[in-house]
Amino acid sequence: MTGIADIVLADLLEVFGERDPERRRAAVARLCAEDVEFADAEGTLTGRDALVAKAQQILDGAPGFVFTPEGDVRVVQDLGYLAWGFGPEGAPPVVRGADIVIVRDGLITSIHTLLDGAA
Repeated sequence: MTGIADIVLADLLEVFGERDPERRRAAVARLCAEDVEFADAEGTLTGRDALVAKAQQILDGAPGFVFTPEGDVRVVQDLGYLAWGFGPEGAPPVVRGADIVIVRDGLITSIHTLLDGAA
């Protein structure tokens, strides 16, 4: 991973979209700073372990759902923006949202997730 767009896409698919805990943990170690921050409507958490747990919580609550990028990653300086859908594989998304990600020195330092609500 060299570009911010690649890192942001990998975060969606390899962290939040990865159902295998070992592969998810390896992706977080590769993509995220140790003190990565994640913020959404439920609050803010800090650290790789907390991020791994958050992704697991999301996936556990939606068996059979997958994240799908909706459009290209947009980048300005150290910020990446990616809209996504989340729903049953092969079906329209049930919810849509977007991630705003800050990358410094090749690692994600913060992720803010905005939900658009039901699709």
